[in-house]
Amino acid sequence: MKRVVLAGALAVISMTGVAHAADMQRPQAMPAKAPMYMAPVYNWTGMYAGINAGYGWGRSNFNNAFGGTGSFDVDGAVVGGTIGYNWQAGQTVFGLEGDVAWSGIKGSTSAGICAIGSCETRNNWLGTVRGRIGYAFDRVMPFVTGGLAVGDIEASALGFSETKTKAGWTLGGGVEVALAGPWTAKAEYLYVDLGNRSFAGGTNVDFHTNVVRGGLNYRF
Repeated sequence: MKRVVLAGALAVISMTGVAHAADMQRPQAMPAKAPMYMAPVYNWTGMYAGINAGYGWGRSNFNNAFGGTGSFDVDGAVVGGTIGYNWQAGQTVFGLEGDVAWSGIKGSTSAGICAIGSCETRNNWLGTVRGRIGYAFDRVMPFVTGGLAVGDIEASALGFSETKTKAGWTLGGGVEVALAGPWTAKAEYLYVDLGNRSFAGGTNVDFHTNVVRGGLNYRF
């Protein structure tokens, strides 16, 4: 009888060991990892409008059949509004932008043919219509730009003044940064050449300027 009981106990112990070994060999499932969060990439496509302000400086001169003044400095502030549209393809951004600004750029000279009385060149307004090409680093976009420039040239001498509108060209570049929500901010440089214009008495006056300005845009 004792032998039967001992044999039964050994059998139970052996079966328990085998079951435990089977459990040890069964592979355990690995816990699933949460998917990695990917921040959305900023898209520049769409219409926008905004304001801009800055400073312009450049050169002008008077000349006619009797001689000239030589180039003299002109400078002043500019403040205006902007409207435009961007198309983004990959990281390349194509855009069309127009702006018009009040201008306080002016300068005077008493050299050469203006020795009798001071001559002054003044630019009262300045507008541009430009293409833009940028390269988007997500929310930062450097760009180059160029196109048509239009503005007035007001020439004054010996107490007389005459104003004419002149079309020319502009070329420049800058960088635009996306802020919170629909807002973006930019800084840009433009070289503007309005060429020369003939005034009464056969006097030609030319005007070109460099403009550095900052802008704040709202995207629709």
